[in-house]
Amino acid sequence: MTNLATKESIVREADRLGPADLARVLEFMRALPDSRPKGVSGRELLERLPGTWDPEDAREMMEAIEEGCEQVDPDGW
Repeated sequence: MTNLATKESIVREADRLGPADLARVLEFMRALPDSRPKGVSGRELLERLPGTWDPEDAREMMEAIEEGCEQVDPDGW
């Protein structure tokens, strides 16, 4: 859906709402930019991470991931 089509859909849906619901929608829309997660770029993260774990800790973490994530429990679901 294009940006314009999305905006038109929002307006169509808004036309169906009463004043109280429109106010709630407007409040929600205004809050959206502040609710986005804040973080760093992948590049910045890669620049910061090397050397943060010692080799033994990294090895233990890799083993734990392989042991815990590489298995399927067919009766688990």
